[in-house]
Amino acid sequence: MTKIVLITGGSRGIGAATARLLGAAGYDVAVNYAGNKAAAIAVAADIEAAGQRAIAVQADISDRDAVEALFQAVDRELGTLTHLVNNAGVIAQRGRFDELTQETIDTMIGVNVNGYIYPTLEAIKRMSTRYGGKGGAIVNISSGSAHRGSANNSVLYAMTKGAVNSMTIGLSQELAKEGIRVNTVAPGLVETDMPGPEELAKRAPALIMGRAGQADEIAHGVKYLLSDEASYTSGANLRIAGGTT
Repeated sequence: MTKIVLITGGSRGIGAATARLLGAAGYDVAVNYAGNKAAAIAVAADIEAAGQRAIAVQADISDRDAVEALFQAVDRELGTLTHLVNNAGVIAQRGRFDELTQETIDTMIGVNVNGYIYPTLEAIKRMSTRYGGKGGAIVNISSGSAHRGSANNSVLYAMTKGAVNSMTIGLSQELAKEGIRVNTVAPGLVETDMPGPEELAKRAPALIMGRAGQADEIAHGVKYLLSDEASYTSGANLRIAGGTT
C-alpha cells in the first residue's frame, strides 16, 4: 500500500524534519504551509530528490473550508491519505493570562485546536473502515506544557495542548475498531523558531540534559508511531524531552 502522509506546518521546524524523514522512509508527502511557500517547496524538493512524490500546499488550517480544499488537493495529486501528522501550532503571545488579547485567543485556539480538529475530520473520512477506507495512523504534536501549565509564560498555549492530549485519548478509543491508531508526541524545548533564541538561551541550560532538543530527534518519534512497528500502540503520549518533565 502506498503510504501518503499530510503534515500540517510542514515547512519548518519539527514539521519539516518529519517530512524529510518520512520521505526518506518511503512516504509520499503533502507539505502544508501557512505563508512560507519557498520553505515548503524546498522541503518537497528534498523529498522528491529522495525518490518520493511530494507537494507543497498552502492552507490556513484554522479555516474548515481551506482544510477541505487542502485534502482535495492531496486526493487529486497524491491519492487517498493513509497517515496524518497534526503539527502546526503557534504561541501568539507570551506572558500572564490576564494580559491576553482577543486576537491572541482567537488565533491560538484557531490554529492549535481547530487546526487539529479540521484535518482529523477529513482524515477519518479517508482512513476509517466505516467510510470504506483501509485504516491509517494519526500523530498529534502536543507539548509538555499541557501538564506543566506554563504559568507566567503561556497558560493558553498549555490549555490548547491539553485539548490535543484529550483528543488523542478519545479518538484512539473511538477509532480503534475502524483501523486508525491515534497517538501523541509531546516534545520538550526544541531548537526551532517557535521558542526563539532568547527563550532557548534562558531555558536550555536548566534542562536535565543541559540542552534543547533537535527537530530530527522529535521526528524519529513521530516516524515510529506512524509505522507498523507501533501497530499495537494507540492512545499513547510519547514524551521526548531529554528527561525533563
